[in-house]
This record gives sequence, C-alpha cells and structure tokens, in this order.
Amino acid sequence: MRSLGSVLLALVMLFLLGPFVVIVIAGLSSGETLAFPPPGLSLRWVAKVFEVESFRAAFGVSMLLGVGATLVALVLGVPAAYALDRYKVPGGEAVRSIVTAPIIVPGIIVGLALLRFLLVPLGLPVMLGLFLGHTALLIPYAVRIVSASLNNLRVDIEEAAILLGASRAGAFFRIVLPNIRSGIVAAFILGFVTSFNQVPVSLFLSGPGVTTLPIEMLSYMEFNYDPSVAALSALLALLSLAVVVVAERLLGLSRYV
Repeated sequence: MRSLGSVLLALVMLFLLGPFVVIVIAGLSSGETLAFPPPGLSLRWVAKVFEVESFRAAFGVSMLLGVGATLVALVLGVPAAYALDRYKVPGGEAVRSIVTAPIIVPGIIVGLALLRFLLVPLGLPVMLGLFLGHTALLIPYAVRIVSASLNNLRVDIEEAAILLGASRAGAFFRIVLPNIRSGIVAAFILGFVTSFNQVPVSLFLSGPGVTTLPIEMLSYMEFNYDPSVAALSALLALLSLAVVVVAERLLGLSRYV
C-alpha cells in the first residue's frame, strides 16, 4: 500500500511539474524552432527575450497594472474586510458572495461583460479599462486574505485601546493595521502575481499599443514559432515561484490562502 501511494505521488508530481520542465528545456534550445526535445542547449533565446521591444513594453504595462491595481484593491478591500468582520452589516453573507463573485465567475465572462457594458459605452481608454478590470478581479483576494488575518486578531485588543481613550479610527490605524501587516503583504503578493499572469480579462480589454505581457506572448506566437516564448515563460514561472516561496518563508502565505 505504501509503495502504491509513492507511485501515485510520483505520477501526480510528474503531471504537475512535467509541463514546466518541458518549457524550461525548450526555452534553452539551440534550434530555430520551438521543439522538444531540443537539438541542443543554448542561452541564445533567453538573451533574445530582453531584446524584443514588444516584450519590454508589455512587461512595463503588466508591472504598472500589477502594482497599481493591487494597491487600489487593498485600499478598497481592507476597509471592506474590516467592516464585514467587525460589524453586523445588513445582508453580510450576500455581500461576501457578491465580493467573491469575480473569483467564481470565469474570467472570460468578466472580461466580456466589462468590454460590452463599461468600456464600449463609456469610451474609456484602454489602459483605464485594463486597470478597472484587474482591480475588480483582485478585490476578492484582498477581502478574503485580510479577513483571514483579522480572524486571527483578538477583538479585545482593539476594544482595550478604545477603552483607554483611542478613537475607533485611531485603534484601527494604530492597533489593527500593524497586527494584520503580514496578511496585507500576503494579499499584495498574491494579487500582484494574479494580475501579472491574468489572461482572459486582459485578452478582452487590451487594445492597440496597450497590452499585457501574457497577451503579447500570444500575439508573438501567431507570427513567430521560435523558443523565445518558451524562454520567457520559464523566466516568468521562475519569478512567480520565487515570489511565492519568499512570501511563504517570510509571512507564511499558506495561512491566508
């Protein structure tokens, strides 16, 4: 029975890590086309990733969206999580369900809805549309992770500060926020990674001259079939993995997600 469990575990790990290993090896190919196994190994396509202008521009857009949308989502999500956790909000469970909706609903539906009923009727700039779309997707993550952090904070600590003369707002900024700092940082990291790797919503909301890195990679593959996309995919996967591992080591990210 133990040997069977080990075999099943190995098969699961192979299923999960196999595609990543294939992409990494394909990105190190010395050939001219994307293929596995490669004819040889080389770093030429890794170097080319940094030479493609469209990749650099799209990377800047993705970074700006990731940081900006995550910060706004936290500004909106932290007070919302606090209100839902500390007060009896009328229809609180319904509010929680509505806030969670962007996570449950497929991204392609969210992207199409934003395009049809927000961007097109209002004529918003492409960058603003992308920013609103990513923010809407990240608010649920901010609310859920910060709520988990608030659940681990004893309410009587905050109440004691109020009894000693602090205002409700003062207790929030001086007692609550410092004690849920790790949860907020964890929400920022998870939100940034989610935004940076977002495809369905970005696919609908991108436009000429303004596109995110994952969408630019899809467009690049329509006309080029060299290993540079595999090399870039491997770099992004390693970056995301490094961020999550560091967050887990420093903050215990698994406690909040």
